[in-house]
Amino acid sequence: MSFPLTDVLRQQYQTLFDSCIISDAHANDVAPVVASILRNQARYRSVSEPLDIPWYFVALVHCMETSLNFSRHLHNGDPLTARTVHVPAGRPKAGAPPFTWEQSATDALRFQGLANLTDWSLPTTLYRLEGYNGFGYHRLAPPINSPYLWSFSNHYTAGKFTSDHGFDPSAISKQCGAAVLLRKLVQSGVVTFAAGANATTPNGKH
Repeated sequence: MSFPLTDVLRQQYQTLFDSCIISDAHANDVAPVVASILRNQARYRSVSEPLDIPWYFVALVHCMETSLNFSRHLHNGDPLTARTVHVPAGRPKAGAPPFTWEQSATDALRFQGLANLTDWSLPTTLYRLEGYNGFGYHRLAPPINSPYLWSFSNHYTAGKFTSDHGFDPSAISKQCGAAVLLRKLVQSGVVTFAAGANATTPNGKH
């Protein structure tokens, strides 16, 4: 990715995650999303395991890009009845529509260069989740925490890209951030990571 994962950024991700608290206004909104993710864990594993990607990473991207809709491309939420229209357009290149969710998800993850990577520590996982959406929030002056990760938590108040290059400082994300969902999965004991920002792999099987 063009935005490097430095030691400073790695520690920032770890610190934000460790101090993440679901906002009171959304206390009842997160659990149903997590429950839906868990109900479909086997389907996420069917895509993630051949690519050596943690199942929960696939689930979180699915939530952010399609609101857990299995009739949409994991690339960007376009319908599976045709190739993608929005960025990245024309995916998957192989095969013919309509695509299965599994075909599209596998293509999306390979297209993002996420297959067969070795470091799935917590900071790296958050970095790759944010990279799936883009690092535009880091490049703002001043930068803000990405709602793609931190919406519905104490780490996000307002500000959102409402188009590819259009940032609205007063817009507020109405979608729970991926890091917030991951925090809930960790708190529930469903996902565990080795202690510390320098750990390279999650505890247990992906």
